[in-house]
Amino acid sequence: MRILVLGAGGTGGYFGGRLLEAGRDVTFLVRPRRALELASHGLAIRSPVGDALLQPRAIPVGQLHETYDLVMLSCKAYDLESAIQAITPAIGPRTTILPLLNGLRHFDVLDERFGFQRALGGLCSIAVTMDSDRVIRHLGPTHVLRFGERGEPTKRVDALMELFDGVNVDAKPSRDIVQALWEKWVMLASLAGMTCLMRASIGDIVAAPGGTQLMLQFLDECTAVAAAHGRAPRPVVLEETRALLTKADSAFTASMLRDIENRGQVEADHILGDLIERARRAVIPTPLLETAFCHLKAYEARRLRERP
Repeated sequence: MRILVLGAGGTGGYFGGRLLEAGRDVTFLVRPRRALELASHGLAIRSPVGDALLQPRAIPVGQLHETYDLVMLSCKAYDLESAIQAITPAIGPRTTILPLLNGLRHFDVLDERFGFQRALGGLCSIAVTMDSDRVIRHLGPTHVLRFGERGEPTKRVDALMELFDGVNVDAKPSRDIVQALWEKWVMLASLAGMTCLMRASIGDIVAAPGGTQLMLQFLDECTAVAAAHGRAPRPVVLEETRALLTKADSAFTASMLRDIENRGQVEADHILGDLIERARRAVIPTPLLETAFCHLKAYEARRLRERP
C-alpha cells in the first residue's frame, strides 16, 4: 500500500513516522522548507515508547504528480482548503482518505469535493508537539488511532488493520466511528472551551470557587447537542470524560490554549462554532459554548490586528 501523509509536524510526523519505521511505503507531502529539513536532518521522534530517527521521502507541496492508495490528512482545520488542493493530485479512483481532524465539519467539505465514499472516519488521541529544534516530542505513552467506515462496512478497514499490524501505535478499527467522533468532540469542545475561556488548566479551574460546577455545565451543553443528533456519549465514556475534566491538580489543557499562548491560529470555528450551529438547528441553548466562542473570535480579531 502506497501511503501519502500530508504534513510532517506533530501528528502527521508521528503516525507517518511510525509507519515508516515499520517498513511501510510512506511519502510525506510538506511545505518546501520542511522538505529541506527532512532531507538534511531526517525525521526525529522522541517518545516514551521508543525514539526514532528516520530518512523519509518528502515531496514539496505543488510537486505531486502521482496517486496513492491511502492519504492521511493531519492538518489543522483552518488549513483544510489548502490541504485539499495539495492532496488532489494524489487522489486516484481507489484512493482512501483518512482524516485525523477533530469535530465533523471537515467531512462535509471532503464529501463535497471527493464524494462520500472516499473518506473513512478517523481520530487520534496523542499529546505531541514539534520543538524549535524540529524534533517531534511525544509527551506521553498514549498514541491511539481509530478508523472505520461512516456508512456500510467495506474491506478497506481490513486493509488498514493489516497495514498497522506490527506498527508501534495503538491502531484499531472502530465499530461505530461516528459515535467515537462525537464523543471525542464533546470532550474536546468542553476541554478547549473551558481552558481557553479561563486561560487555566483543569486543576486550576476546579480549584476555583464554582469551577467544577461550571466545567460540568459546559460538558452538559456539549452533551445535549450530541444527544439532539442521536449521538449522546455512552454512559461509560461520559463518566470518563467527567473524571478527566474535574480531576484535582490536573495540569491538562487543550492544545488550543497552547496555541493562544503562542499567539497562533486556533480552530474556534471547527471545534466550537460548528457545535453551536448544530445546537441552533436543534434549538438547544448553549450560553457557555457561545461565551467561549466569542472569547476565541475576539482573540482571533486581536491577533490579526496585531500581526506585523
